[in-house]
Amino acid sequence: MQNGRQVDLPARVERVRRKTRPWKSIIALLLAIAAAVISRQARHGAFTTSDLTSQLIAYGTAVLFLVFAFTTLVITLLLFGVDVSQLVLGGAITTVFLSIAAQQALGNVFAGLVLVFARPFKVGDEVRLQAGALGGTLDGIVTDIGITYVRFSTDGRVMSIPNSQVLNAVVGPVPPGGEDSAVAEDGRSGTPGGPGKPQPGPPGPA
Repeated sequence: MQNGRQVDLPARVERVRRKTRPWKSIIALLLAIAAAVISRQARHGAFTTSDLTSQLIAYGTAVLFLVFAFTTLVITLLLFGVDVSQLVLGGAITTVFLSIAAQQALGNVFAGLVLVFARPFKVGDEVRLQAGALGGTLDGIVTDIGITYVRFSTDGRVMSIPNSQVLNAVVGPVPPGGEDSAVAEDGRSGTPGGPGKPQPGPPGPA
């Protein structure tokens, strides 16, 4: 009897798995529908949250929708006895290629998350950004903090700066009266002289 039970146990486990697969597919489908509804509501501003939080909810639930939809497809194909190994392999390879292609965009998204939690500034603050990627120093007012870009109002214009560049920049308040740091025109701070002015040489022999 013991050997017979050991032989029947794998068959029973397989029967239980076959019975639960339809429920897994139904649950994954319901979760995909719920994610799609939440993403749509967040994009239309149905939640009483900030714009950045609504964008995070919309993009996050959109990704969950894709995951649950793909899971539903795989489970449904398994129910019909279709081999999904090639489909799963193709999906994994496609995900890798998309991640490489969207590396810069993903970098801006993660930089936006850091800006949300670190909060070096908020909407309405007058700040100074200083970085080589921005061409030097940039003064203005933060008008919007998005999931990929920070909108910056300066000299009557609104600029969209990628979050990764903002995260790598030196951020601080604008000095009173718009005073700039004392930097010589030749580009070297504290260096006497400038264009058209000779640099002082070393003292010669007496």
